[in-house]
Amino acid sequence: MDSEPTVAERGAIDAVLGDRAADDDSVEGSIVSAIDRRVPLGAARLEAAAQRRSLLLPALLGVQSRLGRVSAGALNEICKRLHVPPAEAYGTASFYAMISLDEQPPIVVHVCDDLACRSAGSERLIHELERAHGVEDSVRAGTIGTWRKSPCLGLCDRAPAALAIAAGETPIEEAMAPVSVDQILQAVAGKIAADSAPIVLPQAGEPGLRLLRRVGKIDPASLDDYRAHGGYAALRKAFDLGPDRVIREVSDSNLLGRGGAAFPSGRKWEAVAKARVRPHYLVCNADESEPGTFKDRVLMEHDPFAVIEAMTIAAFATGCEKGYIYIRGEYPRAATRLEAAIRAARARGYLGSDVLERGLTFDIEIRRGGGAYICGEETALLNSIEGYRGEPRNKPPFPVQEGLFGKPTLINNVETLANIIDILLYGGLSYASIGGAGSTGTKLFCVSGRVEKPGLYEVEFGATIREVIALAGGVRERRGVKAVLLGGAAGSFVTPDELDTPLTFEGTRAIGASIGSGVLIVFDDEQDLKPIVTRIAEFFREESCGQCVPCRAGAVRQEELVGRVFAGKPIGSIAAELALHGEIDRAMRDASICGLGQTAGVAIDSAFRKLKIHQPENQ
Repeated sequence: MDSEPTVAERGAIDAVLGDRAADDDSVEGSIVSAIDRRVPLGAARLEAAAQRRSLLLPALLGVQSRLGRVSAGALNEICKRLHVPPAEAYGTASFYAMISLDEQPPIVVHVCDDLACRSAGSERLIHELERAHGVEDSVRAGTIGTWRKSPCLGLCDRAPAALAIAAGETPIEEAMAPVSVDQILQAVAGKIAADSAPIVLPQAGEPGLRLLRRVGKIDPASLDDYRAHGGYAALRKAFDLGPDRVIREVSDSNLLGRGGAAFPSGRKWEAVAKARVRPHYLVCNADESEPGTFKDRVLMEHDPFAVIEAMTIAAFATGCEKGYIYIRGEYPRAATRLEAAIRAARARGYLGSDVLERGLTFDIEIRRGGGAYICGEETALLNSIEGYRGEPRNKPPFPVQEGLFGKPTLINNVETLANIIDILLYGGLSYASIGGAGSTGTKLFCVSGRVEKPGLYEVEFGATIREVIALAGGVRERRGVKAVLLGGAAGSFVTPDELDTPLTFEGTRAIGASIGSGVLIVFDDEQDLKPIVTRIAEFFREESCGQCVPCRAGAVRQEELVGRVFAGKPIGSIAAELALHGEIDRAMRDASICGLGQTAGVAIDSAFRKLKIHQPENQ
């Protein structure tokens, strides 16, 4: 293209990619490195180009944070530097909600309008904001910013929430939760207060905590403090055990993935370790975008060295030399604290070319997402890191065979990795004795909605839904429970009659539900659930990547159907509409490429089938 970048835009690009003179040196260095590993010259050049293209999203985000948008000139410069066709770069940039290709004010305040925040009054807050400032994306006289409604920001324990983002030489990203209209108005006027809210952990100090035992007790910026509380003992034990024994301990623990799919972690680790193709990559999936979920954020913000130590153990066991942490773009504090922890670990020899002088080469790089729920799906995440649109891949092949840059890749989410430390310290069989045979260890549950003490709770598998709600202080004002959304927007509604269901993988399956990412959003008996179900339908329509027809079309048809039913304007009859929804749901479940489409109708189906939300008495 003919467009040229401004001086400021070129500076923002240089800050990510280095100066122009470094481009050829970087590619040449990558080629030499690949040849040292006995990679043929042609393959080495392809690998170097792929590594260079993976800087596309960081470069786009760098310009966005500096100028508040990505202009045609900036996009053109990035394309030249990375040798990416402009059409592909445009397709990537336009995919992410946090990247703007159009002019916009330098300050944007994202106000959460999702499930947990709605239960905390965000709809009322937004109505007041519209009266005081105007509709979203408008700019009031005397202000330099705007506001807009946002999907879940992962601050459900502090709802209602907002995230203020100000572009500039020193960009500002601050969470505001719980937020008021006055705070939002101050932010759009350029007065953004630092997020000084302390960690609120309802179980702080309770005995028996494992994953949360250090949260609130240590300084997350201090490696010495982490070590004083047992940090890096598990890594040293891993070195003593050796890779095979480490994997055996993980397999013996029967640790199932905590991201929602519940796949056996030991099998993943073994598959990557045995893969002959080199190099191997390790990816920590920290893109928790499921509405109602915030567990990984708490761990990253308040125990970042544990994430790094667990990743290092995983790398040692599976032969990975390079790791990536892919953090959702709405988590600025988590990204900042992990960056600082990585630098500290590297400076002290816990990352680098010879970790603890034990011959392990392993380092970690942080990649931030651009605002796309679909990037929580593991293959969409890999595409995003590689500099492509975050669209899922067909499977097989699975990432353990062909993952990042086509190489064997181990992907685990933050909570899954956090369990590795205790598995090594106490042994896999000891870990397996906690909970039940099919659901071992402890589980983090994100409790929000109409409860007295919203927050993150750690319990052994087998605690009931009712018991976890009781830990959160019960329903506010001693009201009754109308329903619990278990697993987030991709989960299911649970009725009051099902509150004694044990929170295990097998227990929730017995009632046609799933634990998912550990979300419990509680709705009391005075709430109208129709706006909640409508929001779920809207959410999946907005977040579908559009790659496959069943999801792309099905999510739209589902949202239209929900609107007709709740408006009392069905096509034919309510019974006919419910039957049609069943067909849409089945088509999405059976034919969608990934879990987004496969679960897009689950919560709505449960609302119709179990809560009878379509019946007149629920109107």
